[in-house]
Amino acid sequence: MQSDIRQAAVWNTLGVMLLKSGCLQSAISVLSSLLAIDPNNYDCVGNLGIAHLQSGNLELSAKCFQDLLLKDQNHPAAFINYAAILLSKYGSAVAGAGARAGEGAPGDWVEAVNVAKDCLLAALKVDPRAAHTWANLANAYYMTGDHRSSGKCLEKAVKLEPNCMSTRYAVAVHRIKDAERSQDLSQQLFLAGNEMASILREGDSVPIELPIAWAGLAMVHKAQHEIAAAFETEQNELVEAEERAHLSLKQAIAEDPDDGVQWHQFGLHCLCSQQFKTSQKYLKVAIARMKECSYAWSNLGISLQLSGEQSQAEDVYKHALACAMAEQAHAIFSNLGNLYRQQKQYDRAKAMFAKALELQPGYAPAFNNLGLVFVAEGHWEEAKFCFDKALQADPLLDAAKSNMIKAVTMSRLCAGLSSCVLQD
Repeated sequence: MQSDIRQAAVWNTLGVMLLKSGCLQSAISVLSSLLAIDPNNYDCVGNLGIAHLQSGNLELSAKCFQDLLLKDQNHPAAFINYAAILLSKYGSAVAGAGARAGEGAPGDWVEAVNVAKDCLLAALKVDPRAAHTWANLANAYYMTGDHRSSGKCLEKAVKLEPNCMSTRYAVAVHRIKDAERSQDLSQQLFLAGNEMASILREGDSVPIELPIAWAGLAMVHKAQHEIAAAFETEQNELVEAEERAHLSLKQAIAEDPDDGVQWHQFGLHCLCSQQFKTSQKYLKVAIARMKECSYAWSNLGISLQLSGEQSQAEDVYKHALACAMAEQAHAIFSNLGNLYRQQKQYDRAKAMFAKALELQPGYAPAFNNLGLVFVAEGHWEEAKFCFDKALQADPLLDAAKSNMIKAVTMSRLCAGLSSCVLQD
């Protein structure tokens, strides 16, 4: 190839073949060698970026797509792939009640998601009928909390490609999340259930991942049961909803018993349903399959704490911290602080909440729980300050709203009593 640059296309094709056959390191080696000789080979740069992405090296992958965009600012595939990297990297941070980190914390996250949106919008200008691009744009909008725009993008994607299972699945998940946010057992969940069921029915003629399809149906039934349990519902209806949820969750596990995620989902559902002993059983099975999953350890800690086993809960939270990545630790510190608050170890609780807020400034649940510590100590002004900070960070956090109202009332009552004492 060094003697005849025209052979570059052959080497690029070889790299693509290795990439498609799963030989990622060989593909990276071939494409990197080609790029060293022909640095302006745009196809090679893009393929190398995909190879790095599939191997899990997001930084090198992002660099490839950035280089490609600098060389060709109208390259739709580069826009799409670079956006996919950004969404993959920042996808664990989702706007919503209890998830918002408040002032100063989202910085890089907000900027990254906005860049991803700009990339996808640029790609759609080149090819407005690319359904997968609309689906990715929906994901970007969802991450910013713009659920309305996210839904419109998914509708566009499914109109362009009505038989795409992944898009239909995404539409159904969007309906489930919408119902969970509004706590409404309305048509949204009914439509989501029909969509998930149709995906399962069509599984014989269309290649789909059955464990994922069953997990989707389980999400519908799980949401139906949890929303029904939160309101006054006829007992027989509640029992039926619970049975449907359990059956679909068990079927999702049966499709792939080694998948710890499905065991975790069942444990989480039992936790939400206040079936603490049952939740602990399933969460422990999940942990046996995902020993380093901090989320599973943390949820097990919550279940133990709520069932009164506080000593075990403390040990489990500490194990969760040992497993946690940097972006996960703040929530676990907040949970541990809440445990110490319940044990009336207020100084230790404050230290944990301070650590959570150091890692994620403005983390709303930590501010809310710190406010409860000040309430317990009778420091009403400090409590009001914390609840206010929680609401600034996350206006959807209902617990902080309720706590603020109570703190304001108690503050006035105490001020009135003090005035009476002084007058006497």
